[in-house]
Amino acid sequence: RGHTKTMKPSYHTITGLIFAAIALAHVVRIAYGWHAEIGGWEVPLSLSWAALLIAAYFAYQGLRLGKKR
Repeated sequence: RGHTKTMKPSYHTITGLIFAAIALAHVVRIAYGWHAEIGGWEVPLSLSWAALLIAAYFAYQGLRLGKKR
């Protein structure tokens, strides 16, 4: 109760790490050329490039905001 700093990881840090893992998964998919299929639809690699950029941005922002605490 009167502590100004806690040792718990912040929501932003955890979210940033989750998005970093997602970005890494897209990097691996692109690097190895793995095929992905959702409901019979083959997901193009170009969609993974877009998802990589978005996930990397969210990871950066989450980790940046988590550091401000």
